[in-house]
Amino acid sequence: MDIMMILYSKFLVPKGYTGITLFPFVFLKSKHLRTNKVLINHERIHIRQQIELLVLPFYIWYGLEYVIRLIKCRNHQRAYRNISFEREAYINEKDLSYLKRRRLYTFVKYL
Repeated sequence: MDIMMILYSKFLVPKGYTGITLFPFVFLKSKHLRTNKVLINHERIHIRQQIELLVLPFYIWYGLEYVIRLIKCRNHQRAYRNISFEREAYINEKDLSYLKRRRLYTFVKYL
């Protein structure tokens, strides 16, 4: 079971992105995105990851992994797309039943 509240803010969502998850909220750039099942599934995967890591450690891990990948890639977009949490979410976002069978800490296999 996921706890998720969808809100709308073009100011909180970074430029170039359509949504951002800050447990327990999902901020979308605009209301029409609420019907985008793939995007919502992507954000639900992040909610699950955040719950598994008890929220705060998720953000610490996410930030550290981003910095490490940025140093290696020297490119923001490549670093972001290679964060284990993002890799899991992007690879599985189109599988709308993914969360029903996902095991705990699956993001680790995407490191």
